[in-house]
Amino acid sequence: MKTTAVAIFLSLGLPGFAHRLDEYLQATIISLEQDRVQVSVRLIPGVAVSSAVLQSIDTNADGVISETERRAYAQRVLRELSLSIDGDRLLPKLLSVAFPSTADLKEGLGEIQIGFTADLPRGGSNRKLIFENHHQSSISAYLVNALVPRDKNIQITAQNRNENQSFYQLNYGQPGVRPSGLVVFWFRGFAGMFRLGIRHIAQGTDHLLFLLSLLLPAPLLALGSRWGKFAGARHSLSQIVQVVTAFTIGHSITLALAGLGMVRVPARPVEVLIAVSIFVAAAHALRPLFPGRETAIAAFFGLIHGLAFGAALGEIGVVGILGFNLGIETMQLIVVAAFMPLLVLLSRTRAYSVLRIGGALFAGFASLVWIAGRLLICFACLA
Repeated sequence: MKTTAVAIFLSLGLPGFAHRLDEYLQATIISLEQDRVQVSVRLIPGVAVSSAVLQSIDTNADGVISETERRAYAQRVLRELSLSIDGDRLLPKLLSVAFPSTADLKEGLGEIQIGFTADLPRGGSNRKLIFENHHQSSISAYLVNALVPRDKNIQITAQNRNENQSFYQLNYGQPGVRPSGLVVFWFRGFAGMFRLGIRHIAQGTDHLLFLLSLLLPAPLLALGSRWGKFAGARHSLSQIVQVVTAFTIGHSITLALAGLGMVRVPARPVEVLIAVSIFVAAAHALRPLFPGRETAIAAFFGLIHGLAFGAALGEIGVVGILGFNLGIETMQLIVVAAFMPLLVLLSRTRAYSVLRIGGALFAGFASLVWIAGRLLICFACLA
C-alpha cells in the first residue's frame, strides 16, 4: 500500500503547471455587432515550440522582431484564418498587433495579440457566422468563444465546434429569437468551459501539487515542532473538507474577478507566487508552520491560484466562469477522493512518515527549481 501511495503522488510529476509546454495555444474571442464582427486572437507558444514560432516571425534571423516583421506575421495569421457569414467570405482588416519581448517568447511566457475586424453585409433575421483557424495546425491547440453581444437586438442561438476547435460556427438572430435557442446557447457554452476546466487541471499539476502537499499532514496531530500520531478519522475528514473548501472559495473569487475583467495582474509574478505556495505547503508538511491555520493559508493561496486561471482565459463572462470553475472543482475532487482515503489509512501506520516526508521533499524541490527558473527570467528581462 505504501508503494501505491508513493506512485500516485509521484505520478503528478514535476510541475508542468497550468499550461502545456509543447503546444502553440491560439485563443480566439469573437464580438458581434449589427454591421461588423471584431476578433481578438491570443497566440501563446509553449517553450518546446517557441523556437520554431520565433523563427517563422524573425525572418532575417537577427534576433530582433522589427515592426515590419510583426505586421508581416499578423498578415500571415490573417491569411490562414477564414471568416464567413451566411456562406459569403468576409475580408478582415487588421486593427492591432502586440508582441512580447524575444526573451519571453523563447521562454514560453510571451503572448502575441492580434485584433482584426470585418464588415458584415445586410442579411436575414437568422444568420450563421463561421470561423476557421489553420495557422500552424501541426503544433497548435485552439480555443474559440464569443462574447455576449452588447446589442440587445442580437441574440446568439447556438455554437458548434469541431473536436480541436479549429472550426467554429456561431448562429444568431437579429431580432426575434426564440427563448429555447438561447437556452441551447448557454448550455453549450457552459459545457465547453466545463470540459476546459477539467482539462486545465488534468494537464497542469501546480494546482493539485499545492493542495495535496497541504493535505499531507491533515490526518495528524501537531505536537510542538513536529507531526505526531494519527488524529482520528473525524478530525482528518474535517481538515480535508475545510482545506479543500477554503481553497475552492479563494480561487473562485479571483477567477470570477479576472473572468469579468475586474482585475488583471502580470502573469509572471503570479506564477512565481504559485511556486512559493507549493514550497510553503511542502515545508508545513515536514514541520508544523501554521498548525490549525491550514484553512486560512489555503484560502489565501487560493486567491493567487485563481488569478493564474483568470490570466489563462481572459474575460469569459458569467456562464464561462461558472462552467470553467465547476470543471476545475470536479477534477480536483476526483483526485482528492482517490488520494485522501489512502493517506488516511496509511497515517495510522509508521510507514506514513516516509510517505509524508518523501512527498514534501519532492514538492519542495520541484517548487524551488521553478522559483529559481522564473526569477532568473525576471532578472534577465530587467537587465
